[in-house]
Amino acid sequence: MPARLLSIPTVAAALDVDRRTVYRFIAAGDLPVVDLRTGPGRSRVRVPAASLDEFLSRRAVAMPSARR
Repeated sequence: MPARLLSIPTVAAALDVDRRTVYRFIAAGDLPVVDLRTGPGRSRVRVPAASLDEFLSRRAVAMPSARR
């Protein structure tokens, strides 16, 4: 089965951030993309759903326990 590919606006909505933030994650190498460029025009990138899951796993932090 082919990998499910997500658009940048879809990823931004899932993370509750602006699209520019998603592009910053991509530029930093934190979020891999697939480039579906079909010609000399702008690239058309998509984020594999598995890459988004891995990104979230790497960034997950445990909540500190409550002090008593």
